[in-house]
Amino acid sequence: MKLSEICEILGFEAPSEIEISRLNSLKNAGKSELSYCDGIKNERALKESRASAILVSEELREFVPAGTVAIVCENPHLSFAILSKFFAKDLIRKKAPNFIDKTAQIMENVHVGSNSHIGENCVIMSGVFIGDDVKIGAGTIIHPNAVIYNDTIIGQNCTILAGAVIGSDGFGYAHRKDGSHVKIYHNGNVILEDEVDVGANTTIDRGVFEPTVVKKGTKIDNLVQIGHNCDLGEHCLIVSQTGLAGSTVLGRNVVMGGQSGTAGHVSVGDFTQIAARGGVSKNLPAGKVFAGQPILELKDWLKLNAKIAKFFKDK
Repeated sequence: MKLSEICEILGFEAPSEIEISRLNSLKNAGKSELSYCDGIKNERALKESRASAILVSEELREFVPAGTVAIVCENPHLSFAILSKFFAKDLIRKKAPNFIDKTAQIMENVHVGSNSHIGENCVIMSGVFIGDDVKIGAGTIIHPNAVIYNDTIIGQNCTILAGAVIGSDGFGYAHRKDGSHVKIYHNGNVILEDEVDVGANTTIDRGVFEPTVVKKGTKIDNLVQIGHNCDLGEHCLIVSQTGLAGSTVLGRNVVMGGQSGTAGHVSVGDFTQIAARGGVSKNLPAGKVFAGQPILELKDWLKLNAKIAKFFKDK
């Protein structure tokens, strides 16, 4: 799409006739790609971006690199959301042959989309939906009624239990002044590395631009929600009803107790544990145990609750 067409959609005058091939993040955008910056917190990424054009507010115009077209708008995030629909990938793509290894076992009532690859000794049970351009490694087992959306990559010897949904659109919206919401279309994907287990009715959302990643050996219980662009380290344990908001980063061997959760854009260090119902609202260091909301080290949380109990007992 030409930049003039993009500006016409947004109601701006076109500063250039360059061709835009896709939307991308400030960090990864390159020639012929468009990005956006919606806050001063991203000033450094804006200055270093190699995008051909960037949606920015007036206050950030001065930080747009030389040679990059600045498209000045009141709400860059909203403008980006409006454009995301025009660059969304097709849900149903052109027919192309599948590649299913002869040793794979595929039960009846399984849909396998175009250009999808299923490796040696996989077991795909009844009712599974596998979208287009999906790759499934050797020895992986997918239980009934799981949904594997387009572009998902699943490693070797993974287990996906019944009803899990891998690669669904992330939960992201921009907001108009009148309070209505504009959907952000997610063009990333999900990558599960080798030996990942995903529990029944768990959902893992695709990223906006880059993938949502679950690294080798991580085990995820039933009824877990993992938001877009999360990055889970190797050998994590994620217990039932945990919720990870978008862009959460977990280090290696992190344990999340039942009904615990994270705010978006937080990181948890290697070998850290979050007790049941703990709410992670800030970055946490490695190798410690935390509990409660607001989050505290477990020993401090236990002391606090002992004092509260004593206060009411004394009354």
